[in-house]
Amino acid sequence: MEDRPVDGAKRVLLAAPRGYCAGVDRAVVAVEKALERYGSPVYVRKQIVHNIHVVTELEKKGAIFVDEVDEVPEGAHVVFSAHGVSPAVVSAAADRGLLAIDATCPLVTKVHREAVRFARDDYEILLIGHDGHEEVEGTAGEVPDHVTVVNSPEEADTVVVKDPSKVVWLSQTTLSVDETMETVNRLRARFPELHNPPSDDICYATQNRQVAIKKVAKEADLVIVVGSANSSNSVRLVEVAREHGAKAAYRVDYADEVKQEWLEGVRTVGVTSGASVPEVLVREVLEALGEAGYADVEEVRTAEEDLMFSLPKELRTDADGKRDTRALGGHLR
Repeated sequence: MEDRPVDGAKRVLLAAPRGYCAGVDRAVVAVEKALERYGSPVYVRKQIVHNIHVVTELEKKGAIFVDEVDEVPEGAHVVFSAHGVSPAVVSAAADRGLLAIDATCPLVTKVHREAVRFARDDYEILLIGHDGHEEVEGTAGEVPDHVTVVNSPEEADTVVVKDPSKVVWLSQTTLSVDETMETVNRLRARFPELHNPPSDDICYATQNRQVAIKKVAKEADLVIVVGSANSSNSVRLVEVAREHGAKAAYRVDYADEVKQEWLEGVRTVGVTSGASVPEVLVREVLEALGEAGYADVEEVRTAEEDLMFSLPKELRTDADGKRDTRALGGHLR
């Protein structure tokens, strides 16, 4: 990109936290470790995380991504993605004799357990999320007779429940915090006895990245979010940036997707990345911006992240039975 003059000094505000969260790190490393432990190929149901670069790199190492477990040869190793699966998928894998490794994010597993618990107590569950998203399919699949998906605040105005005194809301972990609460408020206006989940379902990383980009957006002429189109939390970051002051906001997978016209008259560029994006992709965007004159980079940090998750139990030891000491977490890399 060309370095064109603008009024005032050019700069980049780099949001932090950004990029990999603990659940994504755990899932990606699970596939890498499975390949090291069992050799190629290792099959993965759906994209392990919603990022085209990560999937492509794992394919180069020998991972094969499939849509459903019936595409996996009997007796092979299969990894379930970070977004989780329903009990029906687990059963289908067992019926084929597959050696399953569950890389579901523990925060998604928490929502699954909440759904099972509330269904056991005969609550109707209003699951705030997006129909067709793998995480929603997995959570709803735990107790399908008890779950109604609410896709938007507008749907909250029309959803029908059997018993308004026995209703609870849960949510997909990667949603916009603000939009989710708007949906909850509309639901509560109609169902005053609506129960809350025991703890916040939207994951810490999603919330932290939204808080950071809100602060950046107030000062940004342009925000660039690095992340894939099927990444819910990346798409939400674009929306949050626009809603909180950014004059323009766009999502890209790679640096070469940043368009020259986006930078016309722009002094301040905000940059962040979704929770399934490796830091190398952000660095490439910063390099491209540097070539266009945006060499002054200031990090805007709103939180520290040190949460760590253990590997799936099948991968916690190496082939010799020694415990794997690699630390996992939400650290930038």
